[in-house]
Amino acid sequence: MPGGEMAFRLLGAFRDLIDALHVELAARGHPDVRPGHGFALQAVAPGPVTGSELAGRLGVTKQAAGRTVDVLAERGYVERTGDPADARRRLVVLTPRGRELLALSGEILERLRAERAAQVGPERFAAFEDGLRALTDGGGGPFAAAAWFVSP
Repeated sequence: MPGGEMAFRLLGAFRDLIDALHVELAARGHPDVRPGHGFALQAVAPGPVTGSELAGRLGVTKQAAGRTVDVLAERGYVERTGDPADARRRLVVLTPRGRELLALSGEILERLRAERAAQVGPERFAAFEDGLRALTDGGGGPFAAAAWFVSP
């Protein structure tokens, strides 16, 4: 397979997976979520973060992170709170709706993964996953691709 085709097929597989996720999320009460929002929510999930910290985790500007937080806050997935240690700082945290979305996304993605494994066979799929891990180790962390997708 030529390199260009490999890149397009990897992107196509990613797109198919994420599109299927978002169709189901919409049907289950989250029609306003976009792929970039998932990266941002995952980056907030470990605990309260400042806008600058979020920008760093996502590899985007503070302004881009701020716009994404604005949209997610407007839609009820995150909120800005005061920092008890420093009144000048604002922290971004997940709301119950944001935690629900992440849990639901995880459930759906596990099912979609299992469907794809069944489609090509468990052994072939395990080898595929091993190959992907080998190719992406050291690739900048779990949110390295976020800058491609994060926008309100």
